[in-house]
Amino acid sequence: MLSRRSDLAQEAKTIWSEENIGALEGVREEEFEKNGFRIVKVHITGDRAAEELCKPKGVYVTVELGRFLRREDQSFAGCAQVIGEILSRLLPPPRDPAAVDGTVLVVGLGNPAVTPDAVGHLVLKSTLITRHLLRQMPREFASLSSVAAVEPGVLGTTGLESADVVSAVARELRPAAVIAVDALASRSMDRVCRTVQISDTGIVPGSGVGNARAALSRETLGVPVIALGVPTVVDAATLALDMAREAGADLDAQALRPHAGRMIVTPREIDASVAAISRLMGYGINMALHPGLTVQDIDALIC
Repeated sequence: MLSRRSDLAQEAKTIWSEENIGALEGVREEEFEKNGFRIVKVHITGDRAAEELCKPKGVYVTVELGRFLRREDQSFAGCAQVIGEILSRLLPPPRDPAAVDGTVLVVGLGNPAVTPDAVGHLVLKSTLITRHLLRQMPREFASLSSVAAVEPGVLGTTGLESADVVSAVARELRPAAVIAVDALASRSMDRVCRTVQISDTGIVPGSGVGNARAALSRETLGVPVIALGVPTVVDAATLALDMAREAGADLDAQALRPHAGRMIVTPREIDASVAAISRLMGYGINMALHPGLTVQDIDALIC
């Protein structure tokens, strides 16, 4: 089992390789490039691999945001398109946009009052919500898909588990799929606000920082759940262990956990980073759910 925390499957595989000898059966990694962005896809197919990596079986796709962070020409549109295409492949086949059971429910997880945890809240601000428009004016909005959204908040402010809120909405709405958006935890500051992970396994809110809540998954909601997230924090104990390793020191992970394990670390420019990447992710969702829309179209439609 892994001694260092990470929500990223790619990192979990790397950590396992560093702590064990030999290959882990039931996990496969492939790498490719699209629109100048490096993409790494990790397939976890075996029960032992899922247990060792502490990740459910499924597909995990990581998009590195290098071009976007360097603000290269057309990098925003190019990266949003990449995210949209990956989401499209993981979502079930599209149905009649006007049908209730064809609606996709986008869930913005996290706490908007805490900047590193506000990703879900901010992504919803850039997501085109159309279900009500299609129900009221189906002919005028026939070119758009049916999209609904919910922001369940956090247990400490609502008294309700996010999974309970989303479950209740899903039972009433009967969506074709759920896209759950959340902040993630990384093992390395080099990946914080520099990658986006998309998976078809659902999500356990808070798991990366040791505050795991009830899962949002096909098993709990009864529909496919696609998880979309960006790492915004690093567990302090994990960071200390990796920094010590790079310096050639050997720290006792168990002795370190009671102290550094209670802290998380985030970059000082987190406000700007979370705002920019959340907008990017929102536009990627729009491109997946409303094929044919461009960045300019979305700009015009989002008030």
